[in-house]
Amino acid sequence: MGMEVAVRLISAALFVGLCSANSVEKKIYITLNATAPCVRLMNATHQIGCQSSLTGDTGVIHLVEQESDLSWVLSDGPNPPYMVLLESSMFTRDVMLKLKSSSRVSGVAAILPPSPAPGQFSHDLKCPNDGFGLYSLNYGPEYAHCNETLWNPEGNGLSYEDFPFPVFMLKDENETQVIRQCYQEHNRPSEGAAPAFPLCAMQLSSHMHGVKDTVTCMRRSAGQVSITLNIDGVCDPLSDFNIWTTIQPINKSGSASPEDRFVVAAARLDSRSFFWEVAPGTDSAVSGFIVLLAAAEALARTPDVKSLPKNIMFLLFQGETFDYIGSSRMVYDMTNGKFPIALENIDSFIELNQIGIGTSSEIWAHTDPVSLRNSTVNEQVQKLLASFAKVTAGMNISVRQPDQSQPLPPSSFQRFLRKRIIPGAVLTDHQAGFTNRYYQSVYDLGENIGLRYPDGLTPEEALNHVTDTAKALADVASLVARTLYLQAGGNGSLENITANAQTVTRMLYGFVINWNNSWFDSIISQDKNDIFTKQKHISFYVSVNDPTFSTVLVEHVLYNLTGHPTNLTEEQCLDPKTIPQPDTDFFNYIWVQGTLAENASKPTPHCVRANIWLTRALSPAFELADWSSTEYSTWTESRWQKVGARIFLVASGELEIITLVTGICVLITSMVLIYFLNAKSNILFSGPQEHTSVSY
Repeated sequence: MGMEVAVRLISAALFVGLCSANSVEKKIYITLNATAPCVRLMNATHQIGCQSSLTGDTGVIHLVEQESDLSWVLSDGPNPPYMVLLESSMFTRDVMLKLKSSSRVSGVAAILPPSPAPGQFSHDLKCPNDGFGLYSLNYGPEYAHCNETLWNPEGNGLSYEDFPFPVFMLKDENETQVIRQCYQEHNRPSEGAAPAFPLCAMQLSSHMHGVKDTVTCMRRSAGQVSITLNIDGVCDPLSDFNIWTTIQPINKSGSASPEDRFVVAAARLDSRSFFWEVAPGTDSAVSGFIVLLAAAEALARTPDVKSLPKNIMFLLFQGETFDYIGSSRMVYDMTNGKFPIALENIDSFIELNQIGIGTSSEIWAHTDPVSLRNSTVNEQVQKLLASFAKVTAGMNISVRQPDQSQPLPPSSFQRFLRKRIIPGAVLTDHQAGFTNRYYQSVYDLGENIGLRYPDGLTPEEALNHVTDTAKALADVASLVARTLYLQAGGNGSLENITANAQTVTRMLYGFVINWNNSWFDSIISQDKNDIFTKQKHISFYVSVNDPTFSTVLVEHVLYNLTGHPTNLTEEQCLDPKTIPQPDTDFFNYIWVQGTLAENASKPTPHCVRANIWLTRALSPAFELADWSSTEYSTWTESRWQKVGARIFLVASGELEIITLVTGICVLITSMVLIYFLNAKSNILFSGPQEHTSVSY
């Protein structure tokens, strides 16, 4: 009886404690909700990125604003380990490697303001995708490893380092101010003297399950997963979908005949930065595919384009940042009969790569100097360059060619040339090394290509405001569309093939400034609406979830620009097999939300038909289970269970010891008391004797 009462009292106390634990935690910790972690990536040989311990890493916050502040973290500060609050000007390779080599550092929180300071900020390699392009010991060895041209001279390679501690980006200025205030009030040294406790501390949690390299993590994911982690795998291949379409519809399930010729226009869809899912990629990716989409619209509206001797194909590749995932898979499929056309069907190739020319009026057409040694190829390339020159007559832009001894810049075209010599050119905004100072970084933003809006515009006004950048990119799109038309055998008037600057300005606003706008809303298919409602921002990182939000968005824009509205019902549109004569091998159908008509209360949805298709952008290395491949990309992303950041006040070590000892004393006293109560329970909890009566 007495023991039961004691147990109930203890249970009640535990229940109250559990109920109040959440509120106590909120009083102790301030959770940081607007952060972006650096995560671990792996390839066939090594790992890069960052990670924390299983329970997260904790340290006393110290602000590093200049070089002299590092000494407190690395040697002088009396309360290691330190969580370094790093200003953007100090987020450099040299500083990060110093922090990496110190055992006194438990993590880094980088303060990166919305706009960059003057200078450069590229954490990619100086020679992007080195070893997976065209040039090697067997082909143009003098150009291998960027020996002739250093393409990303501002790159410091920080994104390809491996850090043993977590690194987070602080994205919200208000949260950053809270951290600064906490540091100023509790941690800032006064005339070199250590501050008094309590101190402001930070905990960063980003434990990664994948380790060492892709071979190890894929083997573990395939059957040797740790039981204690209770997860399905430890890493996933970087993958998504490529997008392709043709001006003249072809059977996606068939095979083109050897006589069929295709003029190809291509661009990449992806970018990256040091931090996960923060990849604006305005110049590195967006400028190129916007020009391609605008050119596709211009050609789709050209009357005689579907009767040209050669077909025109548009390709949009995913995963190109990571050793050409999308293009290498496309070439693999074409070579192995898994795609409707073969490499032999390709007549010529034009790639749009970093084409955000800003105020410049020059476009550079890069060609492969090795293949030009072949007289036949050289003749065809010269014909292509002549087409560029012809269509620019009377336009505000010009196409120039670098020195013919200069190799191709990093581009998807290189993966095609590895398998077959194809006449082609890569159009860029740089003559030699990249002019993009923020290549593959968080600062590859709209202002990087000169995108600016007048003050005071509403979101709807900004969406439709034709900027100077939009006009410049529309001119490039007109140039590309007209060149493709000539290459395909067209002989009509070129003046009628003009890209729509209004379309370009809407795409720029949507992909660079704010994807949540009325135009994008009107072209989204209703079955994909849930994907869009969950999305907070747009990122062009390839990721492991497919299709990614950016891929779906680009696909829908392409539907809008090249597709045709139909009179099909929603049921027929969502299930085209119910149509009397289905043509699902030639066309795809989506049910879009439509625009809001004047005086209407809601949009008018309708069905759009287009020959637009998605194909896997998964490296052939994973198709072949060749995880140590040197021919194909082997990049994987580690899995994790929890990513988060929070700050709190930490007491001195002496106070923590006193608290621990006090707690132990209370525990022992409680145990003794419970033992006494249990031993004397028959005396302490006995009641008056009960008299029972017996009836016979």
